[in-house]
Amino acid sequence: METKILPIDGRSLAQAKDIISSGGAVAFPTETVYGLGANALDDGAVRNIFAIKGRPSDNPLIVHVHSGYDITRLVARVPDYAKLLAKAFLPGPLTMVYESLNKVSPAVSCGLDTLAIRVPSHAGAQEFLRYVDLPIAAPSANISKHVSPVTAQHVYDDLKGRIELVLDGGKCTGGIESTVLDCTGDIPCVLRSGLVTADMIAQVAGECHEYVMKDGEKVRSPGMKYKHYSPNCRTILFEYAERQRAFTEYSRLIEEGKRVYFMCENAVFEEFRPKFALNLGNDEREIASNLYDKLREGEMVADIIVAVAPRKRDGVMVGVMNRMRKAFG
Repeated sequence: METKILPIDGRSLAQAKDIISSGGAVAFPTETVYGLGANALDDGAVRNIFAIKGRPSDNPLIVHVHSGYDITRLVARVPDYAKLLAKAFLPGPLTMVYESLNKVSPAVSCGLDTLAIRVPSHAGAQEFLRYVDLPIAAPSANISKHVSPVTAQHVYDDLKGRIELVLDGGKCTGGIESTVLDCTGDIPCVLRSGLVTADMIAQVAGECHEYVMKDGEKVRSPGMKYKHYSPNCRTILFEYAERQRAFTEYSRLIEEGKRVYFMCENAVFEEFRPKFALNLGNDEREIASNLYDKLREGEMVADIIVAVAPRKRDGVMVGVMNRMRKAFG
């Protein structure tokens, strides 16, 4: 199978709709990462996503819809606080989980009675979703457990020969996946942290909990259970307070003749000035935006990535640290 990367225009959208209508999968951009989308109403198409990625069959998917789509066609109840959150943050990097009407393939939610729905803000994603006018089930467009893709080339590198089309919408600016919020209870609960933080949600909804998964519990959201976001090289993660130890280890490995890169925020880069560096940037938004891109860059040039966790830990950095810990195992 030949894989094409095409700009988003009338011709590529028509091709994408043909692929989706015939049960195939199309990669498309969002503001966070690229998604691998298929018709959520088609059981065979949804199961094909799992096969393309090599994704575990108990790891649920998110359904993407355009901003004009009536989600009550898919979900049983939208709490009042969820309506307020939708008004405040959608379209945007917030996925909300509702009680399902079981209209989509059961493979989407992996046997759960809930459905995760997202309205991405990326203009190209909205064009694609409006053109096909279907609920699109979509995990990240990469081989399972590899670093999530933030460019069309990243998708191509992982899925060449497995899909027909990558819609190229440029580099994703958000950088980490959407926040996943359980809206089935009286109080919203964050299942996966992202760019919309628990504090931001609480300011609108009045209150917000953060979920901690228990051993043996069934996965309720993507990214909760398995090792994810991992580059194809050895990785070592140090806490911010251990940054001198991290640089010493980096230097030792360099002396041994290893190809080693030092991943850190800009303040730590300025402190140590490593020759081979993956600089994540200055503030939390910049670090989030650069994380996957730098992990992808690192695996191309390094045998080992030695990383220092960012100093800041609240806000968006909760999501960043979640991804770093999973990426570095």
